[in-house]
Amino acid sequence: MFVKGGFTNYGQEIGILMLDTIFPRIPGDIGNACSYNFPVRYKVVKGAKTDKIMGAKPDLDILQPFILAAQELEREGVKAITTSCGFLAVLQKELTEAVSIPVFTSALIVVPLVRAMLNKGKNIAIFTERAHNLKERHFNGVGWSAKDIPVIIKGMKENAVFPSVFIGNSPQLESEILTREMEEMAREVVAEYPDTGAIVLECTNMGPFSANIQAIAGVPVFSINNLLELIHFTVNPRRFLETL
Repeated sequence: MFVKGGFTNYGQEIGILMLDTIFPRIPGDIGNACSYNFPVRYKVVKGAKTDKIMGAKPDLDILQPFILAAQELEREGVKAITTSCGFLAVLQKELTEAVSIPVFTSALIVVPLVRAMLNKGKNIAIFTERAHNLKERHFNGVGWSAKDIPVIIKGMKENAVFPSVFIGNSPQLESEILTREMEEMAREVVAEYPDTGAIVLECTNMGPFSANIQAIAGVPVFSINNLLELIHFTVNPRRFLETL
């Protein structure tokens, strides 16, 4: 068998651009490698703090560091790149132009797919930490508009602990408290919008709670984890003929 080289490390098909944070990343979080049944490759973008990404206006000074980090991941041999924050949807076009491999910055990119899957009478709810800062520019970044695909933006309460951990960059968390808050969001969205047909988790830190949300809401829950797994098996497809 002829094997082509050119890289130092192999088998890490998906590269993940990480914000520069210290908060705990539990299983199910994109920043915990145990979230996946295959290897992933991480690259921390130094100086990419949450307040630069999730503020009222994104700090576009972060663009060049993200481009350089994405290009490094490509040189290191990954076959597709994602990020650790859904608000980075605003960088989707620039990052895809900077590399020659697929880039999927945010779970928001699946919204048109979800819309196509649902009865037109069903709503799509997007769970996020800061609803007031999730804008049309984020949707436009990944190729759609809320003018064409109306969505419900469900944010967290002002006094919620969840944002104080992940946006506030706390060095510790209590999973029981965060679980209760995520379950409360699920109950609220079903009560407020009984025609909800699917939930999309913009926030990559919400992944650990997907099963809790689904159990309460009773609808499909889409997250960056679902998308990451899909892309992994797209760039590294299962070999069926070898099993014959």
